[in-house]
Amino acid sequence: MNDVVPAQLGRFFEDFDAGTTYQHPFGRTISEADSTWFTLLTCNTNQNHFNAHLAQSNPITQGRIIVNSGLTVALVLGLSVIDMSQNAVANLGWTDIKLTYPVYIGDTIYAESVCLEKRESGSRPEMGIIRMKTRGLNQDGDEIVSWFRSVMVPKRSSGIGQDYFPQAKNGPLTTD
Repeated sequence: MNDVVPAQLGRFFEDFDAGTTYQHPFGRTISEADSTWFTLLTCNTNQNHFNAHLAQSNPITQGRIIVNSGLTVALVLGLSVIDMSQNAVANLGWTDIKLTYPVYIGDTIYAESVCLEKRESGSRPEMGIIRMKTRGLNQDGDEIVSWFRSVMVPKRSSGIGQDYFPQAKNGPLTTD
């Protein structure tokens, strides 16, 4: 019989150590469609996000369409989830969001986070609280955004986020 690796993603409270940096494994290139759709979805009417002709008059964008900063924040947050909050039960807060370098159509975004602190929850003994600093980088290594974030993460003993994969009615998968 084969060993089975159960379906599980992310980390639990016990898996974090203050001072550890996580370079999140995925990068994501932003297309014009991504930027336009996000801008329209969020009802952002600033034409620098979708009007190339108008963007030519903006000295900051250097004549290029600039990516909606809401998309930049959402993307970097999403890239960090696999390591920092895949199993989180609640986001507790973000502070000090800084947009430090412009993001343009065609840029590829990466993210990394450092665990600053971990502590047990005072009100929920089966949980812990992780405080981290996250930053996004473009393909050239320029820091584009950063923030501090706190999340509530279950302890492994809670059972939360585990054993959710269904049992096959016809038995285990075999090599036959």
